[in-house]
Formats: sequence, structure tokens, C-alpha cells
Amino acid sequence: MSEKATFAAGCFWGVEAAFRKVKGVINATVGYSGGSTPNPTYEQVCTDKTGHAESVQVEFDPLVVPYEKLLDTFWSIHDPTTRNRQGPDVGTQYRSAIFYHTPEQKDRATASKEELEQSARYRGRSIVTEIVPATTFYPAEEYHQRYHQKHGLGSCRVD
Repeated sequence: MSEKATFAAGCFWGVEAAFRKVKGVINATVGYSGGSTPNPTYEQVCTDKTGHAESVQVEFDPLVVPYEKLLDTFWSIHDPTTRNRQGPDVGTQYRSAIFYHTPEQKDRATASKEELEQSARYRGRSIVTEIVPATTFYPAEEYHQRYHQKHGLGSCRVD
């Protein structure tokens, strides 16, 4: 039986591409999470007024890939110390967030964040990643799905 996990780590195209490479990920869908406008469009989300984050909902087989591996991937593909920004992309829609679907995901995400904060990886910079309940996930328009694959692009990575 598959499970869902939802992450926001900047522009959703690169996030989707990264999760698709993880063995045990069945599907990754780009979309919008955490906002107040029902059925938002990309243009609406880009106004920075809907409250949504560009996010990726991952369907995964927990017998093949544990949630912790998805968390490791999430932390490795973006800078969780920059508030509402990843690389050149700025706005609340680019915030770092983990949208948990179960209390167990919340606990694991929180423990993972605390472990990362204790490490020397960010040398005293605060991790600003939100860990919040998953609400309605709105899939993005079709032209955003598998964007990198459709356009022959590699993954985004912000160091």
C-alpha cells in the first residue's frame, strides 16, 4: 500500500525531478499546498497572495523507501535556511515546508529537522522550514508536470 508525502523546496520542477529519481517513489505531482484560495492557478500563486507554496506530492512505497529517505532527499535539494527564497526565486510560494499527512510523519520530520539543526551543516544558520499539516493539494496545470523531463533539462540544485 502506498503513502503520500508533500514537500515544498522552491521551484517545483526541480523538486519533482529529484524525487522521481528515488527508488520506491511511484509518482510525484507538482502543485500547490498550504494556501487559502481554492483551485489556484499558477498565475494566482505567482502573485504571492494565495498563501500556497509550490510543492510536490510524492506517492511512495514505504516497503521500498522509508519516509526518512524522502526527508534526506528533501534536505539535500534546497537551502532550508533561506526564508521564502530558493536561488533566484523569491516569494512565499518558494518557502521550505514539509506538509505532513500523519502524526508519524510529523514526528519524523520534526526529529529530522532537529538532527539537521544539531549538525554543523549550516554553521549556526537557522532552519526556517515549516512543518505543518497537509491540507488540500491542488495539482498544477499539465504543462508543469514532468517539466524537466518534457524539456530535457537536468535538476535544479541550490547550494
